Amino acid sequence: MLEPADSLNKRIHSIDFLRGIIMIIMALDHVRDFFHISAMTADPTDPATTTPVLFFTRWITHFCAPVFVLLAGISAYLAGRKKTKKDLSLFLIKRGLWLIIFELVIFSFLFTFDPTYHAVFLQVLWVTGISMILLAILIYLPVPFLIMIGIVLIAGHNLLDRYNASSMSEVPIGYGILHQQFLKQYMPGYFIGGFYPLLPWPGIMIIGYCLGTLFATDYDAAKRRKYLFNIGLLTTILFFLLRAVNLYGDLVPWKSQQNFTATVLSFFNLTKYPPSLLFCCMTIGPALMLLAKLENVKAGWQKIPIVFGSVPLFYFGLHFFVIHLLCTIVFFASGYHFSQALGSMILFRPNDFGFSLGVVYLIWMAVVAGVYPICKKYSRYKATHHKWWLPYL
Repeated sequence: MLEPADSLNKRIHSIDFLRGIIMIIMALDHVRDFFHISAMTADPTDPATTTPVLFFTRWITHFCAPVFVLLAGISAYLAGRKKTKKDLSLFLIKRGLWLIIFELVIFSFLFTFDPTYHAVFLQVLWVTGISMILLAILIYLPVPFLIMIGIVLIAGHNLLDRYNASSMSEVPIGYGILHQQFLKQYMPGYFIGGFYPLLPWPGIMIIGYCLGTLFATDYDAAKRRKYLFNIGLLTTILFFLLRAVNLYGDLVPWKSQQNFTATVLSFFNLTKYPPSLLFCCMTIGPALMLLAKLENVKAGWQKIPIVFGSVPLFYFGLHFFVIHLLCTIVFFASGYHFSQALGSMILFRPNDFGFSLGVVYLIWMAVVAGVYPICKKYSRYKATHHKWWLPYL
């Protein structure tokens, strides 16, 4: 959600490239939420009930939020290369506050289509904004201290799992903001939901900020690629080792299932809310290896994800609006009535609405293709204009 990395240095297109890839994948999960027949009634990652294709459709999107926040941390470092620490700190605070406002006011409406805001949800933009504000306070510390803080937050937060309540409605709001999903009615008919607890997201952003030092203009590119790949490889190996031991790092241990395939799915079925240590290792490790390799990619198709990666917040809001708008159109075209749209917190998305997974993939591709020309036009406008509001969208 910071300035596109390639506006700072052409050689690091790989950052916007990777960001664009995960944002394209992110749209798949959002389309599935609105259009898959069982999205509201079944867990796509439950090894006992899911299918391998449905599991993968959900699992591949797990990479999006951690990599998104990690890259925001890298971009924060890059944004500060020509700023003083104080200026960078103020920049991060303002950007963080804007993301929180965007989450509460704009995205909550895009998510629910409810102009009365009967339900407000704290999701990925909220934790990204809070993480930026915390990073703004911590950037005065030396990088080695920041690395230690980031690792402690990521590796240590699962110690709090023992305090989790059995129901979202039973979670104290303070603890819910910190470490467990919650849903509270704060006045009759009005709810606030915390879908993205805060920990360990600041740790992920802090680690990203530290990795940003590898992208300094005087840093050897070959050495950077080597470090990124090796860090990613070691992180991925750590995931397999800790998951195999099955003692720490995730709220739910893997178990032997009714067959080999289901057991494999159980092994990779990790806790996302909040992202466990193993979830972070499983997603960030391969992402860092890919980031290292993307620097040498020269294929013409790379321009497509780079466009999305250069306008992340604009794309985020636009694609979600398009998805929910399409859902609303299909809702009425399918014979539903307006009274049936009011049965849940998300308007025009009743539980019995939806299509097969094949249709979901077709809609996903159509949405991404449809918003691409708009994002491309806005990316060009942003690169050639210097309006005060452009860095905020």
